[in-house]
Amino acid sequence: MEEEPLLTGSVNRDSGDYGSHDNGHKDSVRSTESSHSATEEDAELYIQQAVVFIEDAIQYRSINHRVDTGSIRLYRWYYSSICQWGLGFTIAVVLALAFIERPSSLTYTSDIRFKPKAWEPPCGMTEAIEMVCLCIFILDVTVKSYLIGWDEFRMNKWLIGYTIVITTSVIDWMLSVSMMCNESLRVRRLIRPFFLLQNSSLMKKTLKCIKRTLPEIASVILLLAMHLCLFTMIGMLIFAKSDDPKRNGEWETYFKNMPKALSSLLVLLTTANNPDVMIPAYSLNRGYSIFFIIFSVFGTYLLMNLMTAIIYNQFRGYLLMSVQTSIMRRRLGIRAAFEVLCCPGRGHTSSHAEGHVERVAVRMFIQVMGRVHMKSYYRSAITKAAQQFPDGYIDGEAFQNLFFELDKDFLKEHPPKPQYSFSLLQHIQRIYNHYTITVLGNVVALVNVLCICTILVLDSEKSASERDYYYVEIINCVFILYYLIEMSMKILAFGWRGYLSYRNNIFDGFLTVLLLTIQIAIFITYKIPDTKVDLESQRMLSLWEMVRLVNMLIVFRFLRIIPEIKLMAVVASTLVDLVKNLRAFAGILLVVYYVYAVLGIWLFQGAITAPTNMSAISNSSLENITKAFTMDCGSFEQLEYWPNNFDDFASSLVLLYNIMVVNNWHVFTDAYTRYTTEWSLVYFVAWWVTSSVMWVNLFVALILENFTYKWDRSNSLSVSDVERIAYQSTVQLMFREQIQEPTEEEIRAMLQQHPHLHLAW
Repeated sequence: MEEEPLLTGSVNRDSGDYGSHDNGHKDSVRSTESSHSATEEDAELYIQQAVVFIEDAIQYRSINHRVDTGSIRLYRWYYSSICQWGLGFTIAVVLALAFIERPSSLTYTSDIRFKPKAWEPPCGMTEAIEMVCLCIFILDVTVKSYLIGWDEFRMNKWLIGYTIVITTSVIDWMLSVSMMCNESLRVRRLIRPFFLLQNSSLMKKTLKCIKRTLPEIASVILLLAMHLCLFTMIGMLIFAKSDDPKRNGEWETYFKNMPKALSSLLVLLTTANNPDVMIPAYSLNRGYSIFFIIFSVFGTYLLMNLMTAIIYNQFRGYLLMSVQTSIMRRRLGIRAAFEVLCCPGRGHTSSHAEGHVERVAVRMFIQVMGRVHMKSYYRSAITKAAQQFPDGYIDGEAFQNLFFELDKDFLKEHPPKPQYSFSLLQHIQRIYNHYTITVLGNVVALVNVLCICTILVLDSEKSASERDYYYVEIINCVFILYYLIEMSMKILAFGWRGYLSYRNNIFDGFLTVLLLTIQIAIFITYKIPDTKVDLESQRMLSLWEMVRLVNMLIVFRFLRIIPEIKLMAVVASTLVDLVKNLRAFAGILLVVYYVYAVLGIWLFQGAITAPTNMSAISNSSLENITKAFTMDCGSFEQLEYWPNNFDDFASSLVLLYNIMVVNNWHVFTDAYTRYTTEWSLVYFVAWWVTSSVMWVNLFVALILENFTYKWDRSNSLSVSDVERIAYQSTVQLMFREQIQEPTEEEIRAMLQQHPHLHLAW
């Protein structure tokens, strides 16, 4: 079992089931047979170990886990799709509790002037759901700890942190229940995002890279702070208070004291208050504009962009190191699989003569690959490559090279077109196989969109009852009929399987069927083409709503042109890959949002209050309220930013997003400094630095990296190839060219350090 040497005894070289130590002659292979051949039970164990090691390599997982029969069964169950989806769903549920816990976000609006009382769950409801989730997390950490062993657990900071977070959450949960859910502060809400972080290896690597990048970021931020402070002092000297009240506009509004001057220039750094901040001085003397221009040029256009470059460069370097570790994990997993397959009986002492070559039987390798959970086309490619070995054996280097197929792009082959004997069908097939039909279809779709645009312009000021639906419906019917004919002819030309093998055909066909269904429903319900239609809204959807739905689908269908233009196809596929492969970066941004939203609720819940008796006034009198309420132009109150507050979790997220965009973010900071204290500015500046300066810049840089990677690889491809190819643009492959392959000595050294796998060479 696990405490004993994993590979003991010698190998039955003649069986060919595992591998071979070949010296150049078959006789020498057979001569190494011994009475200590692997039993059938041991043989099954070695196959299971190889399967798990290959799966670890595919997923870039560590192989430092238990490898006995029971542990392997538990390990594969833990990493099965249903368990991982279940764990992900549990994390999503525990994070979503913030929306319904006190203060609840279950209202139709967050505007404090007429926000109704939110429904709040009874005490014990969310607590029961949370305890179920915590029990699942306890089971999760228990299984992980058992699989890697106590020694590995003590060195794993993430698992130790996981245990501490669960323990803290359980204690805080018990306090909540004992206080009948009336506690003012729930510490566990702040640490819930840790569950999301620890469940993603790429997210943990990204966070580690960000932590290592912080010193470089801090140096640039310090330079930016010096720039800001220097110009703040110069500005206060230039725009000091004058004896002439007419010349004190700049001083009164923006430079009255140090905190006000500092915040004014900080906002100018983001261009949110430009040119407002310079107008009072600029109206007196055009020379004052030089101060603000110099500040913006050096701060906004030089230092901020320099910060983007430095952050990206440093982060990219650390990410390369992290990706290097992932590649090492893949090579280790593949090599470990090779070792257990080629030498299942080898223990602490080598029993084979020096100079013998370790090999794996192709038949055994194919048997193992049949059990590995992986994409079918990769399994097929690797198996096909393995079958090319003429002598039926694979050596160590060739075994490793077989898995380079995982790094290759998959080129999807379309099914063969149907063969017709009738000349008419053959003629239709030739016509609809031609690229001209695709161009014609795109032109027709464009004309359809232009017709809708024309009707929207002509009827923009008409109400639903004033519109003439007769001509709109005639136009829609003509185009939908063309789309139906086009779809039918393509199905005839390519066959069902061939038609559905094109992603743009699936998109096109689905929308065509949906448009046809809605159009039939309109005919049945409203009996057009009668120009006088009963518009009584006794039905589920009015005629205007159904026509709008049809027009929206037609406009959406125009996106079919994207795959036909190479640059647009690459951009679109890049966006899809960003969703799939850069989820770790978005995940950390979600964590930061979550933490800052909880902190915002703690600090500022109820800070913004509506004008007196606002709750007693109906929405219809809102305009009169605004006129009667005295406020400064451009202020929080005058702009009616009342829905932006920290009174619940959902509105907190929206407010943080508005600040991250930085447009008018000074309006929020000004309001909260007036309603609370000037120290609240620290919270908002910290959020701006974290989200807008650091994370958004990183995300933009990585988008560029992803696009450049895909564009370089698509330069030699045609438009049709771009549509067929399935790019493997994972983060690891984005930096593949800059990564060095680990040496044989490094791989062996790492395998010898495996806590549960005992090998000897």
